[in-house]
Amino acid sequence: MVSALIYRASRRFLKPSIINPLISSQQSVYRNRGLILSLSPVKPSHLRISNFEFCKSVRSLPNLQFIVHISSLPSKENKNQSSNAGSGGDISWIDLYLPTKVQPYARLARLDKPIGTWLLLWPCMWSITLAAPPGHLPDFKMLALFGCGALLLRGAGCTVNDLIDRDIDTMVERTKLRPVASGLLTQFQGLSFLGFQLLLGLGILLQLNNYSRVLGASSLLLVFSYPLMKRFTFWPQAYLGLTFNWGALLGWTAIKGSLDPSIVLPLYVSGVFWTLVYDTIYAHQDKEDDLKVGVKSTALRFGDSTKEWITGFGIACLSSLALSGYNAEIGWPYYAFLAVASGQLGWQIWTVDLSSRADCNRKFVSNKWFGAIIFGGILAGRLSS
Repeated sequence: MVSALIYRASRRFLKPSIINPLISSQQSVYRNRGLILSLSPVKPSHLRISNFEFCKSVRSLPNLQFIVHISSLPSKENKNQSSNAGSGGDISWIDLYLPTKVQPYARLARLDKPIGTWLLLWPCMWSITLAAPPGHLPDFKMLALFGCGALLLRGAGCTVNDLIDRDIDTMVERTKLRPVASGLLTQFQGLSFLGFQLLLGLGILLQLNNYSRVLGASSLLLVFSYPLMKRFTFWPQAYLGLTFNWGALLGWTAIKGSLDPSIVLPLYVSGVFWTLVYDTIYAHQDKEDDLKVGVKSTALRFGDSTKEWITGFGIACLSSLALSGYNAEIGWPYYAFLAVASGQLGWQIWTVDLSSRADCNRKFVSNKWFGAIIFGGILAGRLSS
């Protein structure tokens, strides 16, 4: 009796045009500006739209459900924002926390990709820690200064690179959405941002001793000329090694006020060979595009012999690190860490799939751990010596 009354009441509120198709076709959907009314005799299912669900069953109609949910279909503006985020669809902290006008500058400095800063900073930290007196911790103020300097110099280097390579970047899949290449920033805006970064970097450099100021300023020649190397030589990765590991020289002089070639030069050479390993792996991501554009790299130079070459570079890197530690009379824990670092570098070389862009990038990024292991070894060895 009760079921009959409920059934009659429901018919008064529902139009026959909705109920009849439901019974005959098993499903009917009514849409009106984001509101979707679905009547279906099938079992309950979870419909997800904007993480919102609402489901209400009517007991008087067996297996019949009224499912009402709000549809928030993405607008054209949201789609455009999503496609542009992260220079190709990846949403980073820059999209979430920085003002819209600041985001292109943050991307120009690669603030969303800190691996470059780490690779620039580790040789500095190695050198500063190696220069510490036996049994003492490194100078934390100096580590902090070089940390800020690495962030600024890496950003300035990326800005120079993007300004010089803007025409090439538009033809390479991985780089075509960079701020200057895509037109988000003009060349004048890029140059202004470069000046701002260099001004801040100068403020850090002036806090060092005179020897370090001259040595640090001389690195700008390498920073500004590196982007041109890929046009003239198959060895731009070697030139990048000379640039990125300048901190191995600068960190020591910032503490000691002079250079000790027997310690610092092997450390610098080890960094250059290390860069040849990780940046050759990195260059394999762009080898097809580089061939089309006409630029050069060690990835193209070595081709199928890449693993043999970078194995040699890895051995030279580790040998130079051992020599630098020996000349510095560092404690035995350093060599234990060096053995672990050898395993990490060997894992990169032996397991990297040079035909996979994703795997090349993973191996490249893993070098922050190689740098951390060497730093830990120098720290432990210096404290124990």
